[in-house]
Amino acid sequence: MIHARGLVQTFTTGRGKQTKKVRAVDGVDLDIAEGEVVGFLGPNGAGKTTTLRMLTTLLRPTEGTATVNGYDVLTQPVHVRRSIGYVSQAGSTFSQALAGDEVSDHGQLYGMSRRDAVARGKELFNELQLDGLWDRMPKNMSGGQKRRLDIVMGLIHDPTLVFLDEPTTGLDPQARANLWEHIAKLRSDRGATVFLTTHYLDEADALSDRILIIDNGRIVAADTPENLKSQVSGDLVRLEFGDAAHVAGAATSLATIGTDVQIDGTAVSARVRGSGRVVPGLLRDLDSHGTILEGIEIVKPTLDDVFLTLTGRSLRDDTPAEDSSTDAIAGTEKEAV
Repeated sequence: MIHARGLVQTFTTGRGKQTKKVRAVDGVDLDIAEGEVVGFLGPNGAGKTTTLRMLTTLLRPTEGTATVNGYDVLTQPVHVRRSIGYVSQAGSTFSQALAGDEVSDHGQLYGMSRRDAVARGKELFNELQLDGLWDRMPKNMSGGQKRRLDIVMGLIHDPTLVFLDEPTTGLDPQARANLWEHIAKLRSDRGATVFLTTHYLDEADALSDRILIIDNGRIVAADTPENLKSQVSGDLVRLEFGDAAHVAGAATSLATIGTDVQIDGTAVSARVRGSGRVVPGLLRDLDSHGTILEGIEIVKPTLDDVFLTLTGRSLRDDTPAEDSSTDAIAGTEKEAV
């Protein structure tokens, strides 16, 4: 469905002597198979949105090649656009138009008759729990309803490939969980391939067959969520003691089975591979030395741990202004396309 090699996007920033080239995307290779749900992760300024805009023909690559649904993004952009669904982070509905009119008009832009667009739109409204809202303006809808309406707009022409850019940003937890169900059904019920960008690691974990992580314009990891998490050096084992005198000895014992031992007050923690197998022996050893344990916590690796391991920062860490500017530049470039 998506095949890209050596995608590069370079922007020029500043003026005069302050002019410099910013390589927002630096040689990205992608292979997305039919029927996959792929999560695309990256901090602000990593090149995530710029890559998405190149694949959807909103930006022309500086270098490299890409085909989407079998069409070349450089020589067949119209065919690419006709064959995909795209749900932008900002949304695409006019707040003061009737939702049904927006949907049917959008369908007609893809060559559908008004009759077919209305029938298809009402079918999607029912599937996405928007029934009864056909004659309501988006400005009078909840955040979750508006995001589902955006998805209807992206699906009205029945695309086989759907790009979702931060689809649940700004939604409350209940609305997010509800939208997750609908995104999962795009593949299970409609057979669609989904390319999902998100800042929510739990979202990517729950929805994605594979995850791609981009940092500084390059893909730094591509695998299933479970395989990525298995690359982190073990579970986090945290021991809590009532007496600080026991901490140093416990840290020494924990170091024999784990790495990256940390002491925090009356607690000691480490990364331990195969914790279920080796921790019972550690507890027996502590008990034989009369060490009184107040509590123990074992936490499996998360995608945030993966991100920290690969990039040296959390996905939600603030990005310096000079790095985060690339997506803003991409937005400016988009307006000019």
